[in-house]
Amino acid sequence: MKVVCVGGGPAGLYLSILLKLRDPSHDITVHERDREGSTYGWGVTYWRGLLDKLHEHDPESARAIEASSVRWNEGVAHVGDLTTRQPGDEGHGIGRHRLLEILAERARSLGVRLEFDYGIAARDLPAADLVVAADGVNSALRTRYAHHFGTRIDTGRNRYIWLGTSKVFDAFTFAFVETDHGWIWCYGYGFGPEASTCVVECAPETWTGLGLDGADEAEGLILLEKLFAGVLDGHPLIGRPSGGAGAQWLNFRTLTNRTWHRGNLVLIGDAAHTTHYSIGAGTTLALEDAMALAGALHEQPVLSQALFQYEQERRRALLSVQSAARHSARWYEDLPRYIQLPPQQMFALLGQRHSPLLPYVPPQLYYRIDRAATRSETLRRLKRWLGPKVARTVHARTSGE
Repeated sequence: MKVVCVGGGPAGLYLSILLKLRDPSHDITVHERDREGSTYGWGVTYWRGLLDKLHEHDPESARAIEASSVRWNEGVAHVGDLTTRQPGDEGHGIGRHRLLEILAERARSLGVRLEFDYGIAARDLPAADLVVAADGVNSALRTRYAHHFGTRIDTGRNRYIWLGTSKVFDAFTFAFVETDHGWIWCYGYGFGPEASTCVVECAPETWTGLGLDGADEAEGLILLEKLFAGVLDGHPLIGRPSGGAGAQWLNFRTLTNRTWHRGNLVLIGDAAHTTHYSIGAGTTLALEDAMALAGALHEQPVLSQALFQYEQERRRALLSVQSAARHSARWYEDLPRYIQLPPQQMFALLGQRHSPLLPYVPPQLYYRIDRAATRSETLRRLKRWLGPKVARTVHARTSGE
């Protein structure tokens, strides 16, 4: 089979690896429009479940990824001058540049052709048995056929910016700072021995009130360093390598598609779907897409059947993740509802932000129910039963069903 992957991110590279491992005779080329090593991005997060899957599918690249990752098993929340720390599941962080380096090296070793600094025009699809659109949320291939894919983009309310810092966080760190214009907060996590990712977010009123809407990148970083001095310990924040007149503040876009394939063209990773960054699942989902597509192509001799199987499998797997991401994003948009709670309670509800029930129960009552549920199996079952029912009712009312 001749396969062309458009986009040299984790999804496209890992798919090429898995296809070559299953059948070395596959003719596979990965096209990436940027130069090799020029990727923008700090660190990505993942959890033990993904690492186990990586070891199952390709132990060699999994060992390299694990060796290049840092770990944490605690969360820390700073709310003003108060701090609380809680144990949690083991998380992992790896630099995006290092992850792509590992996957590119592995793909080359298996005979995959990597063509960097090589863009593919959407109107001129390459001749291949299968074309994989792995070119991200702004996918040119998906955009050209948006009417077929049924693409929908919902834009979030809050503003955010993705930064790096030389401060190495020893736990997944949250910091909430109150200003005269409202709250602003950051998520920080390590991804190497000398650096961390730091994502800053705030409501649009806070963003404009602080003057971040009109600040250039240098001015914005100076202001943010002052606001988060308590957690940065004198370390700088680092913007995009290319710099520029304006800082890269964005509104998160949740992207969905009615279908993920058209003829021999299939969507994968962020080209097919996005989930809010606050649940740290983007890279995991992209790699799991690659696993599912490679498996379907191996199991189904007819391409259309393989693509149908891949799409159905991944849609089912994404339902709970996408629901969690929507509720997580809403939790931050509704921050004033929770921020005045005692830090221990606020942090506990921060950990429960994926719950579809939380927005409809008074926060302190939810906290008491959650604490009681940890001691009662009956309450745990009731909580699990109510959550999906509330979510379905709200969805039906808001969608007009």
